[in-house]
Amino acid sequence: MDGTAGTVRGGSPAAAAMRALPGIWADGRRVERACYAVGGLLMLGGLVHLLVFAVDGGPWTGPVSWRKPVTFGLSFGLTLITIAWVSSFLELGERARRVLLGVFAADCVAEVALITLQAWRRVPSHFNMETPFDTAVSRMLAAGGAVLVVTLVALTVAAFRANPGTAPSMRLALRAGFAALMVALSSGAVMIARGVAAAQTGHQQAAYHVAAALKPAHFVTMHAVLVLPALAWLLTFTGSTEARRVRTVALATAGYGVAAAAVVAVSAVRFAAA
Repeated sequence: MDGTAGTVRGGSPAAAAMRALPGIWADGRRVERACYAVGGLLMLGGLVHLLVFAVDGGPWTGPVSWRKPVTFGLSFGLTLITIAWVSSFLELGERARRVLLGVFAADCVAEVALITLQAWRRVPSHFNMETPFDTAVSRMLAAGGAVLVVTLVALTVAAFRANPGTAPSMRLALRAGFAALMVALSSGAVMIARGVAAAQTGHQQAAYHVAAALKPAHFVTMHAVLVLPALAWLLTFTGSTEARRVRTVALATAGYGVAAAAVVAVSAVRFAAA
């Protein structure tokens, strides 16, 4: 794929983009379509647990709540769909693509399944060392996080390789998005490391409090890899020249970067004080 959807004649750019959406599925490779389907199921599971919360009630915040299967199902589902889509613009061998996306999808399912299991057991999923089983779940979640890091780092490296088949505006969006994603992974790793350390010293509640301080930074940097490439894709329906699209993406990247930097700075201060 060259990263350019092409301007569709007739109708507004928004209408043209809507008509082009089914083509993402139709033109996708088998592994990409599988990831889209699995991601959709994860998001559906999150919505189902929103209904469970509406019926069962209970707290929305805290380490034991229906919020966790809701938010993790939606977040992991959206992230899996995003990574499958943006990776379609990267120069990757077909075997490497299948392995990276297959491992990433399996890991997303495992993470959401473990978090959901613990929600139904009415116990915390992260930093829970109360029983041998809970400790095993907590460690599997941490190991799954490490697998996510490895696969996403590999895709980030691919995003920064020469890729003349992809439009410059999309290349810029991909590189900026994956660079922001590395910041998100770093904040996630810091949250896990400090949370586990606190839990192992018997301060489980402190572990949740400390981890929560970095969540805003983690969120805002996580989704740049969707927002910026989606902008680059939508611009192909406007009739703008590629040079103008590059400038627009560059401006959006700068704006997103400034906003993200502010959120990261505030989160870092709160994390240090926690």
